[in-house]
Amino acid sequence: MSPALHAIPSLGLKDALSVFSNTFLLAFPALFSIVNPIGASLIFSQVTAGRERSESLALARTVAFYSAGLLVASIWAGSAILAFFGITVDSLRIAGGLVVAVRAWSLLQAPEEAAARKEKQAMQGGRTVAAPSWMEMAFFPMTMPFTVGPGSIAVAIALSASRPASPAWLIFYLAVSVAAIAVAATVWLAYAYAERLVVMLGVTGARIVSRLAALILLCIGVQILSAGIEGLVVTIMHAAAAS
Repeated sequence: MSPALHAIPSLGLKDALSVFSNTFLLAFPALFSIVNPIGASLIFSQVTAGRERSESLALARTVAFYSAGLLVASIWAGSAILAFFGITVDSLRIAGGLVVAVRAWSLLQAPEEAAARKEKQAMQGGRTVAAPSWMEMAFFPMTMPFTVGPGSIAVAIALSASRPASPAWLIFYLAVSVAAIAVAATVWLAYAYAERLVVMLGVTGARIVSRLAALILLCIGVQILSAGIEGLVVTIMHAAAAS
């Protein structure tokens, strides 16, 4: 057994639960806000209009499965990708925070325009397939980029880059992964019951939900950006002191 795994019990159950809960409470809102399953489900209902109920349910389940796979893969492979390209964690935090903040600001200003672009992408993807089978549009465009786009992947990698030093790193990764799977589960539920959500929320309700999600996402983007700037400043100060 590796030394890191031997060190995990030294945290204690209380500390381990604290790390898990704090990480989950950070990761889930971040991923949920940028994926925005409720807002996307309104477009999903339009894309799947006229299809059999069984096809819509199968498409929702498959998209959720693919979304979970993309997010979890980004979380666990994010550090390796950064190391391969020589990108520091602080640089990723700054870039990821900017991407998230800019996207959140655009959604906050006009969420209906962003929804219209997503709808256009999804409908275009649905028209380009040679057969009307839902399986041919499950990954592209319904999963990527409609549900989990570049912004969602950037957030997942940025979250993984915030891992603490051992022995808490494994618990941190598990918490972020559970958050990603939970977001994918909400995608499945929202897509599966998209028609009911359309009736329940309506246009006004959907815009309210989108703006609230955009506001939360903006705060998270600023938090990620500030953490990156703080880390970069500390690194520069240490380098200056050592020289």
